[in-house]
Amino acid sequence: MTAQPDADKTLKTILSRLDDMKAEETVTIDLRGKSAYSDYMIVTSGRANRHVGAIAENVAKALKETGIKNIHVEGLPNCDWVLIDSGDVILHVFRPEVREFYNLERLWTQGPSGAKVI
Repeated sequence: MTAQPDADKTLKTILSRLDDMKAEETVTIDLRGKSAYSDYMIVTSGRANRHVGAIAENVAKALKETGIKNIHVEGLPNCDWVLIDSGDVILHVFRPEVREFYNLERLWTQGPSGAKVI
């Protein structure tokens, strides 16, 4: 039985794959102390539906290869917005116009106790 990697290792794995897949405008939000369910949230964009899907599938494969179990993926059929929940790190992969509409970065980082973008 493989132990779950820690949040920082998971974060590095995801960011490395996003870089490899040419994801755009990647933002990491530090949720430690702000959220009980996750340590980090990553928001990134793919150029089109096919790119969003390829990024998400590549990241999910990398997480499984590092021994992370029970990865939850939503949104792959449409590829407008794909969410990958690995437990300690949550990844949102958007098409640019969908990302702009939902604006998750602003939601999580505004206000007096907003999470820190790293």
